[in-house]
Amino acid sequence: MPGAAASGDLFVFYGLLKQGAAGAPAALDLAGAGDFGAPCRFRGRMVDLGGFPGVVAGDMLCHGVRWRVRDAGIVPAMDAFEDVTEDPATSLYLRVRVPLLDDAGAATGETAWIYWYNRSVDGHNPIADGNWPLDAGKTRK
Repeated sequence: MPGAAASGDLFVFYGLLKQGAAGAPAALDLAGAGDFGAPCRFRGRMVDLGGFPGVVAGDMLCHGVRWRVRDAGIVPAMDAFEDVTEDPATSLYLRVRVPLLDDAGAATGETAWIYWYNRSVDGHNPIADGNWPLDAGKTRK
């Protein structure tokens, strides 16, 4: 399992966990357990996995939104939604920290937890602008 997330930690959401995203998990009260903040950027390669995105290593400037944890008790449910397991070999996503960037790609000095896709993306279409549309999601669970 990834390290413990604590109250006050930042997350960057780029897909179904973004506020207002189609396919968002109704059982996760993200607005009640944290605060959505300003848009941000991070480096990676975003792909369409068929109704939800994944990000893997890459140099694309991807879009996300900051979310600050108030109640860290929600994090295990978020991990479960993203299929994070105790064994990295079986996790669909890994929860890792990344540096946040501004629109020009410069470091902001902030780091945030992110759900990083943990499978091959061969055969999946890249999201050319690195920005998952709010209306593109489909319920995963």
